[in-house]
Amino acid sequence: MSMSTALKMEVDPQEIIEAVKKMPKLDREEFIEDLLAATCPAYLTSIREARAEYKAGQIASHEDVFGL
Repeated sequence: MSMSTALKMEVDPQEIIEAVKKMPKLDREEFIEDLLAATCPAYLTSIREARAEYKAGQIASHEDVFGL
């Protein structure tokens, strides 16, 4: 027989929002990036594609893109 190690608990979404707002800016940005990576396969795919393009030299300067 296998025992589950999962702990189930209810958390109010507003509590999560407030906790994230209290994080230092860098921690908050990293948390959101990790959350996206964990919940959105398309996000991870876009990162892999961007890294491959960069490695292949398919890049444009800020000036090329924005004309500044």
